[in-house]
Amino acid sequence: MSGNISSLRALLYHFLFDQNTRSGRQFEAFCGLLALLSVAVVFTESSVGSDPRLTLGEWQLFIWLEIIFTLLLTCEYLLRVLTWPKPARYVFSFWGIIDLATMLPLYVLWLWPEFTIHYYFAWRAMRAIRVLRILKLLRYMPALRSLWRSLLNASNQLILFYSFIAIVMVAAGALMYGIEGKANGFTSLGVAVYWAVVTVTTVGYGDIVPHTALGRFVASLLILIGYLVIAIPTGILTAQMSQDMQRRSARECVRCHQQDHAANAYYCKTCGEHLPPNEEK
Repeated sequence: MSGNISSLRALLYHFLFDQNTRSGRQFEAFCGLLALLSVAVVFTESSVGSDPRLTLGEWQLFIWLEIIFTLLLTCEYLLRVLTWPKPARYVFSFWGIIDLATMLPLYVLWLWPEFTIHYYFAWRAMRAIRVLRILKLLRYMPALRSLWRSLLNASNQLILFYSFIAIVMVAAGALMYGIEGKANGFTSLGVAVYWAVVTVTTVGYGDIVPHTALGRFVASLLILIGYLVIAIPTGILTAQMSQDMQRRSARECVRCHQQDHAANAYYCKTCGEHLPPNEEK
């Protein structure tokens, strides 16, 4: 009996977590589609929710749809917890927390109805968070893995650059606070730094603007610096992604470290060693 349970658990584990199999990918796609449909229902409900012409039966339709989505997501979550070798580790993992968040809204309504009544917009937002389930599909795309590796490789450069930009914004905000003052809308250092952030990112809401000639000169410098916020990180990521693509296409031989191999080659042209698989296939 225990052997049958173990074999069933192993089968469910591969079905739920093994994305190398066709059934596993199809099940993950089904869960992503289910989350998208649930989010679509939330947006539809928020659009027609203010219509007084809705009947009780039409409101019950939204309620039953939410119950069905919640039951399906709950069953999936419980199966994932039961089949994972260490359930506690899955529960507190990043993907486990996302799976838990997708099934919680209806239970929050049942356990704390007063919260839902007073903060109905927050309850709808909790249901819309289900769209995060799509991230579980995106992580299996080679292009996304390449982008993630590039971000990790360029993390030190990006942190250094944005730290420099943060220092510039604080210094510019303090400077504008001294130049413009409270009379022109720069009522505090926090407001001045907020203006600097809006200016550097080239958003320009226009709620706070400099009125003096010196203040406009500082604003012009910040606008020019703002283009660097877009150009420099783009160049860093582009260079890292190009290097990552070259490394993946090179396929270095583990024995002689030869790299210049054809894309469809299976063996090293120098020593005959079996080559690692081509990730771009």
